[in-house]
Amino acid sequence: MRLGVLDVGSNTVHLLVVDAHRGARPLPAYSHKADLRLADHLEDGERLSGEGETLLRDFVDEALQVAEDKGVEDLVAFATSAVRDASNGEEVLARVREDKRIDIRALSGEEEARLTFLAVRRWFGWSSGRLLVVDIGGGSLEVASGIDEEPDAAFSLPLGAGRLTRDWFTADPPSAEEVRNVRRHVRAEIARRVGDVARYGAADHAVATSKTFKQLARIGGAAPTADGPFQRRVLAGEDLTDWTDKLAAMPAAERAELPGVSERRAPQLLAGAIVADAAMDLFELPELEICPWALREGVILRRLDMIIG
Repeated sequence: MRLGVLDVGSNTVHLLVVDAHRGARPLPAYSHKADLRLADHLEDGERLSGEGETLLRDFVDEALQVAEDKGVEDLVAFATSAVRDASNGEEVLARVREDKRIDIRALSGEEEARLTFLAVRRWFGWSSGRLLVVDIGGGSLEVASGIDEEPDAAFSLPLGAGRLTRDWFTADPPSAEEVRNVRRHVRAEIARRVGDVARYGAADHAVATSKTFKQLARIGGAAPTADGPFQRRVLAGEDLTDWTDKLAAMPAAERAELPGVSERRAPQLLAGAIVADAAMDLFELPELEICPWALREGVILRRLDMIIG
């Protein structure tokens, strides 16, 4: 069957169309996305603005047309932290559901962590043993750990790269004091949850997902995306610590010239690096392997589990 997944993220809104077959991995067939940056449309940091809602509704119209054109039989839609955290987020989604006749809801942070974990488990398989999965989005950080397809521990923290950049940095590049304040805040937030993971024992395989981690791995020397999804890519903790210091001294325009770093994500790469460095240090991870599958694939896999028996 042909399945569509509409992912309303903090930075990007993305429709992914895949072909699904029994016993086979989902094959991407078409991708349609836009850089809406809904998190930048939160008024007073709380309510999604009228402009933000209009942008979302217009994209949903486009996505529904694309899905129809591409022969999508089943469409799954969800929103993440930008809409979830907005004080009027549920009101906005309710209007979209009613007007567009699409079943869209906000995932909780824990659901994000669990679905991302499922995608990573399916990608690496049972031989990877106990997994620890770390995912940095625009609005939040998700962490999950476990031995099965359902993690033993799964949680979300408001430490997204975009959120931290907006809330904590006032200059480009930020001052040493701002960087230090963000670092202190991030490490305190993560440290409170380390015990939730550590109580189950050390991970056999530590994995990272998301654009932030892919870009950090790339500037650390990992293979480019063009080499394909089966190329092993690793982010080393020592390299990340060095690069975090370097990124702190660079303006966004200079970061955008680094290999694999896009111009639109360059401003938030430093905050992402600070979070990644803190997570690797506090969870005592010398390296993270990058997984090409993440939340969207987890949603697809869960949906297939439900409809293909």
